[in-house]
Amino acid sequence: MDHVDAPAIFEDPKSLKQVPCPDIFDPAKKYLSLIIPAFNEEHRLPGALSETMNYLKKREAKDKSFSYEVLIVDDGSRDGTKRVAFDFVKKYGVDKVRAILLGKNHGKGEAIRKGMLHSRGELLLMLDADGATKVTDLEKLENQIHAVARKEHRGDSAACDTTFKISDIPIVAFGSRAHLEEKAIATRKWYRNFLMKGFHLVVLLTAGPGIRDTQCGFKMFTRSAARKLFTNIRLKRWCFDVELVFLCKWFHIPVLEVSVNWFEIPGSKVNLLSIPNMLWELALMSVGYRTQMWKINS
Repeated sequence: MDHVDAPAIFEDPKSLKQVPCPDIFDPAKKYLSLIIPAFNEEHRLPGALSETMNYLKKREAKDKSFSYEVLIVDDGSRDGTKRVAFDFVKKYGVDKVRAILLGKNHGKGEAIRKGMLHSRGELLLMLDADGATKVTDLEKLENQIHAVARKEHRGDSAACDTTFKISDIPIVAFGSRAHLEEKAIATRKWYRNFLMKGFHLVVLLTAGPGIRDTQCGFKMFTRSAARKLFTNIRLKRWCFDVELVFLCKWFHIPVLEVSVNWFEIPGSKVNLLSIPNMLWELALMSVGYRTQMWKINS
C-alpha cells in the first residue's frame, strides 16, 4: 500500500511563486484547517466552497482571533475541478485557500491523508465537496472537542491555563447521521438496506463496536490526533474511515460521535459496484494488522 510521497508544492496563482509546504509535525499556524477531497467535482464544488467561505469570513469578522485555511485536494480529476479550485485560490489568496494536485486518482482516503499532512490548523476538519453536511455544523464537533479537552487537561481549570493548547490533546469527533437512519431505511430500496446492514456487520467485526456511523464525510481531529492517525493510515479509498476507528482504539484516542444535519446531494460516487471494493479493503486491513504486516508508528 504505497502512498503518494512526492513533495507537495503550493503554487501562488497570482505570483506563480512556490509557497513553502507545511508539515503536520510543524507547530500550528492557523486555528482551523478544512480539507476537501475532490474528484470530478466541477459542478458541486463551487456551491459548497462558496457556502464554506461565506461562513468562515463571517466568523473571522466576529472573532479576530479566529484564523483558518481551506485545502482543496484534487484527486486526479478529469473535468474542471482544478480550474474551480484555482479560481477560489485567486479570489481569496494562497494563505486562505490552497489547492493540492495529486496528478492521478488515488482515492478519497489518500486525498484526505495528503491534505491532513500538509495542514496548519490546531483543529482539522475533513468535509465532502458536495456540501451534504452544512459547514456550520462544524461548531457542534468543535464544542464537543473543547469540552472533552478541558476535562482531559486538569479539569475545567484548563480554560484559564495559558499552557493549554487544544492542538496538543488527541481527540476526534465524527459527524454522525445515525439519528436519520430510521427515515432513510423507510425511503431506501430493500437491497440497499440489506447491503448497508451487511456492511455495518463487517465493520463491527473488523473495527469493533462504538461508532454507529463510520462513513459520514464530516470528521474533526485535533492536530496531535491527526499526526498519529494520518501518518499511519494505509487504506486509500472507501474504508479509510473504518481504519481511522481502528487506529483511534489502538492509540486510545477518544472518539466522539456528534449528530449533524445531512442532505442527499445528487452525484454520489458510491454504488453497488463499490461494495466488493469496500469488502476487499476491510479484509486487507484486518489481515494487515492481525499479521503485523502493517506496522503502526507511535
